[in-house]
Amino acid sequence: MKVMIRRGSNGVLSAYVPKKDLEEPIVSQEKETLWGGMVTLANGWQLALPEMPEGTTLPITVEAKKFASDD
Repeated sequence: MKVMIRRGSNGVLSAYVPKKDLEEPIVSQEKETLWGGMVTLANGWQLALPEMPEGTTLPITVEAKKFASDD
């Protein structure tokens, strides 16, 4: 699914899913660099983000895979 990752003015990372019109803060991430690992959103969704070069600028839209069972 397409997901836009951005950093708000308060420094908090969030994910926006246009198809669901859903924006949630990222509450945990598997890797410090964010890319190539799992992130957990405040609503419980877990998303696998693709590998990206370190220093990738935000905001960016990526293809992520959802692992949480609920919608």
